Amino acid sequence: MTGSDTRRSILADFCKSGDGQGSGVPAKPEITLQDVFGFSAFRPGQRKIIDQLMSGNHVLAVMPTGGGKSLCYQIPAILSDDLTIVVSPLVALMDDQVAALRANGVKAVRIHSGMSREEQVDAWRTIRNGDCKILYLSPERLMSERMLTALETFSIAYFVIDEAHCVSKWGVSFRPEYEMLSQLKDRFPNSTFGAFTATADKATRDDIAHKLFPGPGTITVQGFDRPNLRLAVSAKTGWRRQLMTFLDDKSGQSGIVYCLSRKYTEEVADYLNEEGIKAIAYHAGQDADQRRLSQDRFMSEDAVVMVATIAFGMGIDKPDIRFVCHLNLPGSVEAYYQEIGRAGRDGAPAETLMLFGLDDIRMRRMFIDQDGDDDAHKLREHKRLDSLLAYCEAAQCRRQTLLAYFDEESGPCGNCDTCLNPPVRVDGTKQAQMILSAIYRTGQFFGAAHIIDVVRGAQNQKIIERGHDQLPTFGVGKDHSKPYWQAFIRQMVAGGILTINIQKYGCLEMTEQGRQILRGEHDFEFREIQVPVKPERRKKSRTTGPALELSSQDDQLLAHLKALRLELARSRNVPAYVVFPDSTLIEIAAKRPDTLDRLSEINGVGPKKLQDYGETFLALVNETEA
Repeated sequence: MTGSDTRRSILADFCKSGDGQGSGVPAKPEITLQDVFGFSAFRPGQRKIIDQLMSGNHVLAVMPTGGGKSLCYQIPAILSDDLTIVVSPLVALMDDQVAALRANGVKAVRIHSGMSREEQVDAWRTIRNGDCKILYLSPERLMSERMLTALETFSIAYFVIDEAHCVSKWGVSFRPEYEMLSQLKDRFPNSTFGAFTATADKATRDDIAHKLFPGPGTITVQGFDRPNLRLAVSAKTGWRRQLMTFLDDKSGQSGIVYCLSRKYTEEVADYLNEEGIKAIAYHAGQDADQRRLSQDRFMSEDAVVMVATIAFGMGIDKPDIRFVCHLNLPGSVEAYYQEIGRAGRDGAPAETLMLFGLDDIRMRRMFIDQDGDDDAHKLREHKRLDSLLAYCEAAQCRRQTLLAYFDEESGPCGNCDTCLNPPVRVDGTKQAQMILSAIYRTGQFFGAAHIIDVVRGAQNQKIIERGHDQLPTFGVGKDHSKPYWQAFIRQMVAGGILTINIQKYGCLEMTEQGRQILRGEHDFEFREIQVPVKPERRKKSRTTGPALELSSQDDQLLAHLKALRLELARSRNVPAYVVFPDSTLIEIAAKRPDTLDRLSEINGVGPKKLQDYGETFLALVNETEA
């Protein structure tokens, strides 16, 4: 019997019995990883977390997006005799996770409001009959008294809380319904609790553990570094030109473009479609059916650009997103990290770009100040935004700056904009004093546009009516362009020399540091500003291609494999990656397996998928000339 025959036999027993114990499957995570999921080795840190959970230890795991956190709780669930409850925030995420597990032969169900009553009854019957290993629930459904009472009749091995940062008020995505999960430890004291998130600082981590764990637990931080992501930030000088330059070498790739408003989302999507790029708008103002259809297209089709507000993204498990672009400033470093983390989950190179301007800073400050009456919360959010601005204006390695925020050290990455094109820092004390003097002499009542007009000597009605053309600072900065001064003021804001007063309609005000510079007590250094003279199209990059080198014939085979995958996915009403991820198809195209046994050696081809799809994909490979 060959190795693949053995694995198929093991899986057949596994599927019949519904568990990983009485079927003859050794209770060893490596064997389950290979024989169920088709992977030959764990990623760093996965096995340690699995061992802790299987030993009955409560675990909070902070793992980078794409780090493989799902396997950390799915394998213990498979190897347990008892039921595992997974708390998930989104209906779409539950559907995708269950579909992916079933595709690998694991008996999992979900119960949520998007299912019919008959479907929910069937799911519950499956649980009652002991034919289910993993049950996915939303926090609202789980914490209903009816559901808690029903679950108390079962032996629950694990409670797993995904997106666990939503539990803590110290986090940036606090959700009140998640905080209710703190009641679970009292009602199910004998269960083991696992919490997983990609983003949580120390205060948030400690709060999550305190709320969820009924006793001592382990907090493990796998690290926040995503070395396959290229990081870049740029001042917004013309979003259409900048976006098209960014997308210039990304034909045929899928990605996300984040926008701040619903209207902007529609505008950007329309523009991209006019430019021949397949783009879809997605925002909370659309009805649920339209959003679901858009998400299904993005998950199943190739080369789709999703233009979205932050309503899109949490739980999106599409491994081959090759880029994320922000056309507006995110709300915090944590939010930015989560959003760029949706790119390159397959480990292959991916690119990110953030564009920002003073209007973005003003809007973000306004959102914070209008967010309830909790002054302490507002102060935290303002400080978080300050940290993001410091990242935007960083002159050193972006990755070093980003990781330092999460208390990690790193050497220069050589793969971000500041490493590839290091900025020059020059003395800007004189220019800063020009701006500060104009702000002071106009009473700290005006925004950046008016201050720039003053220093550049603009002869407009607003200037003349207020007599600002008579000020000593009028026209002192006429040698520099308006874009130059916009960039300079952004750096002053990011450096804490100026603040934007939202209550006074976005006017610029001096900080104490700014007053010291105006008095000549301190100097000011800034990043040298390069104002583009004309649009530039950058050279094609090779960094976003697949890890394996493919010939032109291999590329043709890969295109056929993707078409077949899409056809199978649509027939089963699942996202394309549930059939096979891109990385698996690329390996098939490169290695061209000619037997089922060789196909079984490809990463991501487990016995159940070999059984369901092996002959079909093998026939296509054998029909295509090398």
